[in-house]
Amino acid sequence: MTTTARHPDTIRIGLVSVSDRASKGVYEDQGIPALTAWLSRAVKTPVEIVSRLIQDDTATISAALVELVDVEQCNLVLTTGGTGPARRDVTPEATLAIATREMPGFGEQMRQISLQFVPTAILSRQVAVLRETAEHAALIINLPGQPKAISETLEGLKREDGSVVASGIFAAVPYCIDLIGGPYIETRDEVVKAFRPKSARRPDTTAT
Repeated sequence: MTTTARHPDTIRIGLVSVSDRASKGVYEDQGIPALTAWLSRAVKTPVEIVSRLIQDDTATISAALVELVDVEQCNLVLTTGGTGPARRDVTPEATLAIATREMPGFGEQMRQISLQFVPTAILSRQVAVLRETAEHAALIINLPGQPKAISETLEGLKREDGSVVASGIFAAVPYCIDLIGGPYIETRDEVVKAFRPKSARRPDTTAT
């Protein structure tokens, strides 16, 4: 998929699943389908998805991220897999290698969410970064490898009464994309409510 965005509010999102075995066809990839399904529930803005299923290799991961940002002009890139302490888990290193600036708050919050379930969340090494050129910038976020954990970290955790236990990281993504010059992203509040300062919000044209 190499077409450019056709509407000014369309967001191009790169999805990268990092797995030696899935990339070789040993088993079916679950990461990209899980991300695609979640985005279709959460994002109201038109979305164009560019996906890559690749092996756990630093050079391969870095090359895929550079292509998605610099060539495909993605505004947001979400990776899944390869963020643990195993020797083949090199997604954070590959991401940092092509970054211009780090965004540490995303990784910190993802670990806080996962710690609600398992103490081994402290072993997760997810990072988020910006990659910026003279003409374009993108936010790149490493997500967990399991579909359930992907949804939890993006969406956050709520009690039965709807009150928030831990905010999902996607609530901060739209405003971050605003700040780096990307399209205006709107979300479905019942899934995850995007937060923006009042001065950065567009008028609600759907109000009667």
